Amino acid sequence: MADEDARVVTVEIMGQRYPIKSSLDIEYITELASYVDQKIQSASDHSTGGDTVRIAVLAALNIADEYFRSRKNENTLGDSLHQRTTEIEAMIDRVLDASN
Repeated sequence: MADEDARVVTVEIMGQRYPIKSSLDIEYITELASYVDQKIQSASDHSTGGDTVRIAVLAALNIADEYFRSRKNENTLGDSLHQRTTEIEAMIDRVLDASN
């Protein structure tokens, strides 16, 4: 990220304001912060004890779990698409061979 393209947007997470310097779209950064805040709130709602660091770590683990599951699902879909494409190519080859 080039510094000349960066701008500062202030987001709020857990009632704390954080200035974020980024060249990313402001709405995107705000959406990310809102998502993190929601995950932290959810972890807080399901956690006993109010240790902020513990709650933030639980939220981070939940976000990481979502990411890894999404990535695995994407890989599975990619494999399935590749297999289906190979099957279609074979069908086309058979049709072309039969017409010759």
